[in-house]
Amino acid sequence: MGRVMRPVAFIDDDSSIADRVISGLQVFKPKHIQQMIEMTGAQEVLLAIPSSSRGRRREILGLLEGFPLHVRSVPGFMDLASGRVKVDDIQEVDIGDLLGRDAVPAQAELLERCIKDQSVLVTGAGGSIGSELCRQILELRPTTLLLFEHSEFNLYCILSELEQRISRESLSVRLLPILGSVRNEEKLLDVMKTWHVDTVYHAAAYKHVPMVEHNIAEGVLNNVIGTLNTAQAALQAGVQNFVLISTDKAVRPTNVMGSTKRLAELTLQALSRESAPVLFNDKFNISRVNKTRFTMVRFGNVLGSSGSVIPLFHKQIKSGGPLTVTHPKITRYFMTIPEAAQLVIQAGSMGQGGDVFVLDMGEPVKIVELAEKMIHLSGLSVRSEKNPHGDIAIEFTGLRPGEKLYEELLIGDNVVATQHPMIMSANEDFISWDTLRLKLADLLSAVDEDDYGRVRQLLRDTVSGYAPDGEIVDWIYQQRRLEP
Repeated sequence: MGRVMRPVAFIDDDSSIADRVISGLQVFKPKHIQQMIEMTGAQEVLLAIPSSSRGRRREILGLLEGFPLHVRSVPGFMDLASGRVKVDDIQEVDIGDLLGRDAVPAQAELLERCIKDQSVLVTGAGGSIGSELCRQILELRPTTLLLFEHSEFNLYCILSELEQRISRESLSVRLLPILGSVRNEEKLLDVMKTWHVDTVYHAAAYKHVPMVEHNIAEGVLNNVIGTLNTAQAALQAGVQNFVLISTDKAVRPTNVMGSTKRLAELTLQALSRESAPVLFNDKFNISRVNKTRFTMVRFGNVLGSSGSVIPLFHKQIKSGGPLTVTHPKITRYFMTIPEAAQLVIQAGSMGQGGDVFVLDMGEPVKIVELAEKMIHLSGLSVRSEKNPHGDIAIEFTGLRPGEKLYEELLIGDNVVATQHPMIMSANEDFISWDTLRLKLADLLSAVDEDDYGRVRQLLRDTVSGYAPDGEIVDWIYQQRRLEP
């Protein structure tokens, strides 16, 4: 049973009720928070302002950060209405309120163009971005929503959630969970043809930089060949729209993950320029009519995604620390998952074919400052040389293999505005499909032979700007070097 909280005071900036007593509790002005703490012994603050703007919540959190108070919030109306939470659910403060910005109103026509009354497939449907895409796609009323996912558990979770929403809101969307891997082109083609898929959102990818750095072959097979398979299946099935979820790590990459995502972009760019390409590994050299509009959307980190720093910091705070940060100067771009998914859908509707869209991520965030804010908003203090008696320390662990101090969103400076203020279009170099087919064949051969040195060299030769930092750290490669 959880501990019982006892209210001791109200804080409100409404001057008409300041210093009044309501239900036996005094109302304090924000400038009197320290006085309130001393008078009442308050240890926590509950934010009961779910409808306020993100900018206003950020102001309030900035004010509260300087006090030894654990800040939490009550859920908003939309979360209550959707059934995701109950009225008595109290949540940790939304870190998006610290890093995010007020959302730009969505353009309904862009949201609906590739989804409403159409058959839509999402790969990686159980992942952080994929699952949010599914939630938003469902709201836009497709005829069919296909959840393509290789993890049985993740597929079960998103399926259960969406089925409840369909039942609760009496939606007429056909929801189909498909277990499968993007490394199986025949399965992808079968699914797309069977349900006459109109639009594909390709979110399936390995994205954890150190993990892919230690498992190079799987990164190439999933991120490059998986994208190739999904794209070729879409082309053969006559899919109209194909949207790749890409990453800022594809720009001048220093790691395998980023280089594979850039190569995935290059694959779609090359296919987009072919009206009748001969597909990869087609022994009969048969040209296929290409009616698919391929689009790529590139953005930075999303708040709270699996493997990201914020869930890690929450866990470390609960266990008493330390919070681990790789470098004092490391920065990252952040965006909330719902905002990213909504912008992806809108960007995907604007493409003409071969477009690389870049989302406006706002200003980069210093990770050490994020760690400090999260400690403070938990009602704790940072332990440091200046404050040796603080509650939680921040420990610098050093950059991991392939990790950058900062990320970029553009390879060049050739970027143009679009009809959406948060979406830009980047004009970047590409490789012809005939050339890329040969390079992909060499890369796949090197992977099959476990020749990781050759894999790295082929990635360097193909992906402009790829500059791996340090030795190859693939586990198999390293172990074989140790053997006599």
